[in-house]
Order: sequence, then C-alpha cells, then structure tokens
Amino acid sequence: MAKILVADDEEGLRSFIAEALELDGHTVAQAEDGAVATELLAKNSYDLLVTDLRMPKVDGMALLRQTKTDQPQVEVIVLTAYGSVDTAVEAMRLGAFDYLQKPISGPTELRLLASRALERKELVTSRERNSRQHQVTEAVSYEAPAMKTVNEALRKVAKTDATVLLLGETGTGKEVAAQQIHRQSKRMAGPLVTINCAALSESLLESELFGHEKGAFTGADALRRGRVELADGGTFFLDEVGELKPSLQAKLLRVLQEKRFERVGGSRSIESDVRWIAATNRNLLQMVSDGDFREDLYHRLAVFPIELPPLRDRQEDILPLAQTLLQRIGPSLGWPSLQLSPSAEAALQNHDWPGNIRALSNALERAAILSEGQTIDAEHILLTPSKATPAASEVGEVGEVGESRTLADLERTAISETLARLDGNRRKTAEELGIGLRTLYEKLKRYNIE
Repeated sequence: MAKILVADDEEGLRSFIAEALELDGHTVAQAEDGAVATELLAKNSYDLLVTDLRMPKVDGMALLRQTKTDQPQVEVIVLTAYGSVDTAVEAMRLGAFDYLQKPISGPTELRLLASRALERKELVTSRERNSRQHQVTEAVSYEAPAMKTVNEALRKVAKTDATVLLLGETGTGKEVAAQQIHRQSKRMAGPLVTINCAALSESLLESELFGHEKGAFTGADALRRGRVELADGGTFFLDEVGELKPSLQAKLLRVLQEKRFERVGGSRSIESDVRWIAATNRNLLQMVSDGDFREDLYHRLAVFPIELPPLRDRQEDILPLAQTLLQRIGPSLGWPSLQLSPSAEAALQNHDWPGNIRALSNALERAAILSEGQTIDAEHILLTPSKATPAASEVGEVGEVGESRTLADLERTAISETLARLDGNRRKTAEELGIGLRTLYEKLKRYNIE
C-alpha cells in the first residue's frame, strides 16, 4: 500500500486522519507543523501528502510549493477551513490534487479522496514507465517512402482533438502511432490510457472502462474509478476495438457523443474530457455490413482513419527498426552490445515479415538468445513462413524421414508445439508466432487443434 504523510497542528484531527488511512492498509507518518513535515519529506519518500493550509512555522501553501518543486510525483490533498475555498482553489492551481473542507464529514470521504489521488499517481507512474520502455521504439517509421503520407497524417491530426482510427495488420505499429499522436498533441501533459478490447471478458472490460460502484457485483468491495474517468484531460487508446461486444459498442457510442457515462451499478452521470484513438486489424466496414459492428459507432471512430502499411511494403524501415529493437532486447537479456552481421542483415532485409514488427522483434529476441550475446548471424535467425511463399497445396517440403510435408503441415506443427510449450496460453502463443490472437484462433479451428 501507499506511504502517506499527514501534516496538521491539531493533534486530534491529525490522529483521526492517520487512523482512518491506516485502516485502509497505508503506512502513515505524522507532522505537527510545516517545519517537521519539510524535514520528513527531505528524508523520506511519500506517495501522498495530506496537509492543513494554516500551520505554524511553515504554512501548507509553502509546503505544497516546496513539495511540488522537490518531489513533483507526490500527490497532495489540502485541508481548509470552511469559507476558505478560494485558497484551496489556488492550492489546486499550484498542483494539489484536491481539497477537503474542515470539519471533515467522516472517514469515508477522506478515504475516497486519498484513493483517487493514489490512483492518479499510479497512472502517471505507469505512463512514465511505459514511456521509458518504449522510448527506443518510438519512431513509427524511418523514412520509408510508403510511410511518407502516414507520417504527415499523424503529424497533422496530432494537433487536433479529432478521433483517430488506426488500421492495418497486426504488428504494424498502431500502438506506437497512438503514442506519437499523444506526445505531439496539446494533451501531452495528460495521461495516455490504453486498453485492449480483446484481452478481457465483456463484464471485466465494462468495469475497466467505466469503473464500478461499491456493491455493484460480487467482489466489488469499494468504489473503483474506470479508465475513461482516469483519462480525463488526456488520450484514450482503444486497441482491437473490433472485438467489442454489441452492448459495449452502444455504451462507447454514448461516451463519444456526450462525453458522459455511468459506473457499473451507478446512476450518476460522470463527465470525462477524453481524446479518442482506436485501432483494429479487422475490416470494420465489412463487420458493419454483417451486422457485427454498429454503423453509427464506426462513423464516430473513423473521423480520421489512417492505415499503416505492412512491414513488407516498407523495407527501408527493416534494418533501422531492427537496430532500434536490439537496443531494447540486448540490455533486457544482459547483452547491451548485440550487433547484426552482414549475413543477418541480409536475411532480415530479404524477408517479408508476415507478422510485421512484432514478428521481427520476436525473431531478434530468439536470435539474441541463440547467439549467446555475441554477434547475431543469419544462422541464428529463425523466420516464420513468408506470405510470398507459394500456397501449401502447390509446394511441399521433404522432411527428415523422407515424407512430403506441406507448409500447412509445418504451420500446424509450429502452432501445436508452441502452444504445448507455453502450457496452452493462446495469447503468448500468438505473440511468439508473430500473429494476431484472432488469426491464431482461426488457425486452431482450421487445423482442428484443441
């Protein structure tokens, strides 16, 4: 749980706040004035500061300014006497998360506000962590001619609040494109919240998107703010939006139209100012025609559609992208000096990458392991069957014992072996094979693999 500092010169109120927060499992330190709080902040790391505005020696406003200068990651809640709301609003302008008026009505209000502040801190921390993890793969393209119009479109739409629909095969870099739009937008200081619509069941996805009230369903022991609410003032990225069930499509449409929603089990409308980016590898227009996707939602999402071409159509990106990926893969395996030999570069350059950037990344990670941290050669690079390869019905491959094996046989074997090695985890299997989860399900059905 969180580490919290409570600063107030009223011993009774300070102890009440500390006890209420400790009952939620937090570790709470107390300071009887601003000077003591300043000393504790200088010596220790805290997630949240709850401070009165009027204290001896160092007042709460000065403490707030100092905290936001020295430790901007610390969330701050200020306590203010009735009738001093203007001062509290000024505190929020300086970076405070919110304020509570004294006398505090009870522990519930305090705990809820503290929970919200800590959720925002977690969200900001997660965003910064993701930014560091992706900083070596931030470029959508490395000046491949096929990406010229895409890059220009991303640059232009980033300056607006228009809803963007990113299209293209699995692994073409749609998430990286969404990150670029956010970074170049006027909302860059706000959160970028991402959710994969295919990763959760319908009920869990609804709760993740919109949050839930306490008691909304079994296990809902406390109010939970949804990701749409947490994304207020920032950007929301809906990945694999084509997997949304009809009931959630209707609820999402309302959010896009009205910027309002209700938590699961709640009746109060909540507003959220969010810029939307959606992505899919599916043909949404065909889904609309088939009755699987709402036409009105499609038009709300496709205000500004951008299609990312597959990696095989932007070969100029392959080698610089591989070098960038190795900058992440190498250190993660303990080999920061990994390099590609000329033969390895040729092997990468001449492949058409049916799984796109995701397949390239997987191939490089396998090659790095096989090379044992030395220079990666062509022999270390295991390539998935190319889309340019003739159909399985046209070409066979002779196995070690002389039988003729079609490419379909090889693909079936590769899927079965990978699935078995990963204990039946289909999502990890799809990632390792460099294909989309839906594509994997289609192949499992085609090959009758349980």
